[in-house]
Amino acid sequence: MEKPTQIYGLRAVIEAINAGEAIDKVFIQKGLKGDLSRELEGLIRKKGINASYVPPEKLNRLTKNNHQGVIANISPISFYTLETLVEQVIENKKNPLFLLLDQLSDVRNFGAIIRTAECTGVDGIIIQKKGAAPVTADTIKTSAGAAFKVPIAKVDHIKDAVFYLQASGISVTVATEKTNTNIYDLAFNEPCAIVMGAEDKGVSPSVIKAADHTAKLPMLGEIGSLNVSVACGVFLYEVVRQRM
Repeated sequence: MEKPTQIYGLRAVIEAINAGEAIDKVFIQKGLKGDLSRELEGLIRKKGINASYVPPEKLNRLTKNNHQGVIANISPISFYTLETLVEQVIENKKNPLFLLLDQLSDVRNFGAIIRTAECTGVDGIIIQKKGAAPVTADTIKTSAGAAFKVPIAKVDHIKDAVFYLQASGISVTVATEKTNTNIYDLAFNEPCAIVMGAEDKGVSPSVIKAADHTAKLPMLGEIGSLNVSVACGVFLYEVVRQRM
């Protein structure tokens, strides 16, 4: 059911990219030289794959095998293009609900959000190619298998996805503390999308500016924010409450 989640070696990673494998991230040893390394770097740039240059000690911790200076994490699921996801959902559902995650980085938060998304009838999740949490074995486990049930699309920029959704007749609401609008003051009875931000910095200012609405949760205690997966659950269940 699940694909291998890691491959290593220059030629193996190059072949995996050329074969269209869903690669989440490539780790490349700093200072790596040679024709194959240049070929790999060119492919990474061309395909827009997330890559990090790391010391050899990092690679040695990731695998005990002969990595030749390169390790790639392969997603255990296949990803959709934004256009395919949105078109399929709109064709088959009158009142779709999408969830956008703006550079969420923690795999367990990601998994918990996917689980909640499946339980609340989210039709598709949209993440950014670079800077987003990968779909790893931990993500799958935390999602309780929901990652195999909810379609996930990758895009170059979340802001571009916002514009595409809006052009498709879908209203976009950003969850942010930088607003005076309470979540309970908005209507979610029409086709809509919710945007949740990164754990540390929230949603990007450019995405907030592009959205149709912003909304926050009322905070009655002394701590000023919720864990992003918890906040996401509250937002999604408000959509469910209004639609029931």
